[in-house]
This record gives sequence, structure tokens and C-alpha cells, in this order.
Amino acid sequence: MTKTEVIASVAGDLYATEQAVDAAIAGATTLVQAMIRSRAELNISPVLGAEAQTKAMEAIASLAAARQAVVACHEELAKDHRRLGWGVFMDIPSDKGRPEPTGEHRLRAV
Repeated sequence: MTKTEVIASVAGDLYATEQAVDAAIAGATTLVQAMIRSRAELNISPVLGAEAQTKAMEAIASLAAARQAVVACHEELAKDHRRLGWGVFMDIPSDKGRPEPTGEHRLRAV
């Protein structure tokens, strides 16, 4: 594999991990909403299922911590990437409406 292919592979895995954690958070919040809605529709006391709902919310908090760790990993990889002078490699589609960098850009010492 070329340097560009290796870097793109790691970037793709990082992007996939970020997306997976976000999807897990979204799924867990949907679960909590369903638990609350179901309890209300079944006219069940809030006491019933409270512990399960608390556990689901703890899972969301843990997923939020995992997301922070993945973001920190991303930041560290970006620092290393710049430190090695490899410029910008971005094959991942941007969903933020910004133009995507193309080609390789080298940093220069000032």
C-alpha cells in the first residue's frame, strides 16, 4: 500500500468509528424515549421500569464518554499527521457543507 492508501484507510476507520458511536448514542436515546412512551401508553407507574431506564441512561453517558475519547483520538492523529508533514488527505465526504480539500498540502515552518 502507498502512504496515501494507508492514511486513507486509517481515516476511513476513524470516520466509521465516529459514525458507529453516534449511531449507538442515537439508538440508546431512542430506547429511552420508547421506554417512557410505552410506560405512558400502558398507564404504568413511573416506579416500574425506573431502574431499567436509569441503566439505559447510564449507557448513554458511557457512550458520550466513548465519543469524547474517539474525538480526542481524532485530534491526536491529526496532530501526528501534521507533525509528520503529510499535509491534508481527505477522501471522506464532508457533511458539513464545507469544500473538501483536494490533493496534498504541505505545512511550512515559519
